[in-house]
Formats: sequence, C-alpha cells, structure tokens
Amino acid sequence: MASLLNRLGATSLTARVALGVTFLLAFGGVIVSVAAFAYGREAARSAYDRLLVGAANDIASAIAVVDGSPVLVLPHSAFELLALAPDDRIGYRILGPDGETLTGYDEIVLPDGLTGFQDVFFDAPFFGENARYVVVSRQFAERTWSGTVRIVVGQTLLAREAMAFDITRKALYVLAASGFAMMLLAVLVVRAVFNPLKRIASGLAARDPHDLTPLDTDVPRETAIMIQALNGFMGRLDRQMNSMRHLISDTAHQLRTPVAALRAQADLFSDEKDPERRERVVERIQTRSSSLGRLLDQMLSQALVIHRGDSVRRERVDLRDVVLDVFEDGDHTVLMPHMEVVPTVADHPILVLADATSLQEAVKNLLSNALKYGRAPVRIGATLEGDTASIWVEDSGGGPDPDVLSALGSRFNQAGPIRQNSSGLGLAIAHAVANSFEGRLVLENRQGETFRAALLFPAIKAESS
Repeated sequence: MASLLNRLGATSLTARVALGVTFLLAFGGVIVSVAAFAYGREAARSAYDRLLVGAANDIASAIAVVDGSPVLVLPHSAFELLALAPDDRIGYRILGPDGETLTGYDEIVLPDGLTGFQDVFFDAPFFGENARYVVVSRQFAERTWSGTVRIVVGQTLLAREAMAFDITRKALYVLAASGFAMMLLAVLVVRAVFNPLKRIASGLAARDPHDLTPLDTDVPRETAIMIQALNGFMGRLDRQMNSMRHLISDTAHQLRTPVAALRAQADLFSDEKDPERRERVVERIQTRSSSLGRLLDQMLSQALVIHRGDSVRRERVDLRDVVLDVFEDGDHTVLMPHMEVVPTVADHPILVLADATSLQEAVKNLLSNALKYGRAPVRIGATLEGDTASIWVEDSGGGPDPDVLSALGSRFNQAGPIRQNSSGLGLAIAHAVANSFEGRLVLENRQGETFRAALLFPAIKAESS
C-alpha cells in the first residue's frame, strides 16, 4: 500500500487521501461487519429466546390436573408469535415427574443435569436442523397428583440467522453511506487545505524574476514549514545574487581607474625617450600592476567567502589547524620577508562549526593587513575563553585612531592616509566570514601596545575519546 500511495502521490494528493480513506474504510468495514454480525446474532437470540419462554409459559399455564393426572390442551396463543417465522419448524415436549413424555416429540433430548426451576436454554438438532430450546419447569402439589412437569419448546434457527444478517446488512449500508460522506469530506478538506499553496504558486508566477523577498507566512502551520524553507532558500539565493552584483559593480568601479592608469603609463613609456624617465614609468607600471593584482585577489576572495558561507556545509574545525595552515602557506614570507610572524596555539582543541577554507581566507587578509600596516613582531594564534573561541592576528603597533577604527571593515573603505593604497576589502572579507558562521569581528587596541584583529565564534565541545 505504501508503494501504491507513493506512486499516486506523484499525480495527486487528493488521490492519496482518497485511497488512504478507502483502505481505512475497507479495514474498518471488516471489523464493523464482524461486530455487527455478532451483535445481530446476539440480538436475534435474545429476541427469539423471549418468544420461546413466552410460548413455554403459555403451555405451562394450560396444564391442569384432572382425576389425578395432568391434562393439557395446547393453547393457540403459545405458537402465534413463533409462527412469525414461517420458515422455521417448531417442536415441543412435556415431561412428567418421572421423565416420561406426556405429549410432544420424543426426539427432543434434554441435556443432562437439569435441576431447579430456572429457565434453561440449550442447542440441539431437530430432525437434522439446528434448533434452540428452552426448558420451563412447573411444580404441581395436588391431593390427587403432585410432581414437576417440564415443558420444552424449540425452534429452528432460520429466522434468527436471517435477523442477524439483516442487522449486519443495514449496518454495512450505514457504513457505506458514512464512508462515502467521509471520502467526499476528505477530498473537500484536502482541496481547502492546499488552497494557500495555490495562492502562493500564483504569487510566485506573477513575481518579477529578481524579486526574492520572503513569501507571506500567514498560512496553516503544516504549510508554514515549507514556506519557511522556501524563504530560507530564496534568502540564500538573494545573498548569492547580491554577491555577484557586488562583484560585477565593484569590478567595474574599482578596475576602471587602475586599468586607465596602466594604459596611460604604457602610452608614456612608448613615447618616452629618456632612459631614466622610462625606468620610473616601468616602476610605476609594476606598482600599479601589483596593486591591481592584490585588488583582484581580494575581490575574488570576498566572492568566494560569501559563496561558501551560504553553500558549504558546516564542519567541526580546529582553529589551531587554521593557524598552522596559514603560517605554513608562507604568504607572509613573500609579502614582507623582513617581518617576523610567530604562531601561537593552545595545547587543547579549539573547535567551531565553520568552513576551514573561509577561515583561512579571512585570517590571511588579517595577517596581510598586520604585515602592511603594523609593526613586528606579528603574532597569529587561537584561544578559548569560556564558550568563545577566537582566532586572531596581533601586531606590536598601536593601531589606527579610534575614529578611523570605527569605520574599518566596510567594502572599499580607505580611512586614513595609511590606507590610501588599500582597497579596504581585507577586513570586509573577515567581517563576512564572521557573519557567515554566527561570529563577529573584533578590532581592539590593547592598552596602546598591540593591535589585535580577532574573529570570535561560539565554541563547541570536543568529543570525548
């Protein structure tokens, strides 16, 4: 049934519900049929047993003692009610105190152990047919005759079984009618439940392709789960598109000036005849090319970080490994070979849920800033303080002024004269990485002696071995 429901689910949820209700009604119908038949048999048994008792009592009341012997004139009323079942056969037997048959069918055999004067019911055959009997006892205490007379009245079971089947059939009619009503109601309810989805689909179809604003969540709870997931997906997609738009606009904006400057320097070089001036032009071209290369690297790094922040699965990352990977890459030996970089790691794991590649990009940019604008020695490390894990870069300079410090971290910020040759993307990249993994970027002047740029994240506990 599960596989059939899955196949139908690809076509129609209404069909799934209808089939599920059908199976439920079929299973319930079997149970109700058995219960109805059992109830019908019990009801028929009880009704016809009362008729048997009434007939036996009528016969018992018609027995009289005449001249020292019991005399019976069968009353017609005793069998009138039993005659309502014309297809059934009726039998009776009256027994005297000694068990002799006073009148009736000797073929009717009483069960053993009959004592007392209570009405006794039993089942036994009657000329090859199943029958139901009742035994009614009447005590006589006359001067001329005394003793107990037992009246046995029986009837075959055709009417009882017909009544039981009739009750069962009517119960099934009611079940079928209620089942049809339930199926109709289920279909209507399913369609009503999924009306919000139709409205959402219509709204999505009418949207502008660039409109990724969240959908209205004023829907039933069961549907709201899907809407929330869809809003989360559109939010990630919107951030990806914003990243692409920013990359394109930033590229157009930031590359126009250095490319134009390179073209102008190249024109000057081709027209310049003086060797000394040509050498200075070449130096300027090299400087511009190097600056342009760093700008492109940072822009691509920022796009990569934003992309991975929304698409890459979070993993357990030991910040000590990130520190050692950045240090062992040796980029600092190329940028500033004369600057000393000292790695500092703890003895215990410092774990966070993040992406190692993104963290490495962020730390490389922080280290690059420290090498360019700080003072030796530069330290890079990871520490754990309470529930907060941090990975940081620290130099021995005092850092920028507080007003300049408050403006750092935005895209293409060039606050202060010291950063005129910088795109300002380094701290923006670190800030984006921190936001992607529920962390934050902290820039602080530590008592005027050192300047630290740190990424702080919620720490997770190491698995016990």
